Amino acid sequence: MQNVDTKQFTQQFETLFFGPARAYANLSVDFAEKLANAQLDAGKAYTETGLAQLRALLDVRDAEGLRAYMDNQQQVAKDLTERLKGDTEKVVSLQQDFVQKSQKLTEDNVKQATETATKSAQ
Repeated sequence: MQNVDTKQFTQQFETLFFGPARAYANLSVDFAEKLANAQLDAGKAYTETGLAQLRALLDVRDAEGLRAYMDNQQQVAKDLTERLKGDTEKVVSLQQDFVQKSQKLTEDNVKQATETATKSAQ
């Protein structure tokens, strides 16, 4: 009888605490990984753009080259603005997905806990 109670207690503890904690931890780690990768991609792109602009500036040899460089800066600024907008949308999307999955996980866990509590009370 003692062994059955221990197994039932262990199963309930897994269902109510460890299982949901593991599921949320997995969700959090996945989110952190996706966010870190997005940030690394953005950082790499911005760094490459900055270095390309520095190299272009070093190639300026005369007034005409300087004018061409300055004219190009408008396009670079436009491209960076678009990149920043896209990166921001990506992060917002990741956050929304995380919130939705967290809410679903919470709802599922509450449902499971209620079912487990009902079975235990019977």
